[in-house]
Amino acid sequence: MNPSRSKLEVGQVIEIEPVDRWQVYHRLQELSIRSWCGTNQPLTVQIDDVAGAIQLWSVVRQIKTPRRDLASWLECCWQLRSEQNN
Repeated sequence: MNPSRSKLEVGQVIEIEPVDRWQVYHRLQELSIRSWCGTNQPLTVQIDDVAGAIQLWSVVRQIKTPRRDLASWLECCWQLRSEQNN
């Protein structure tokens, strides 16, 4: 291990349907997360830290999870927040 390196340099190949792959790619670009995606090629993402890994997970989850499941999850969050405020 090289102690002078402060960030990890990890490339991860993400298997995503072609129609979703470009949407994920563009969102990662907006978040300044390095990613590469060629025609008929898998999406490759460079994750430099834990925050990047969480952002990647979140982007893929938003694309792959059915809308009703996301809405249900959000409703649970609102209920927990409401209970904390009471």
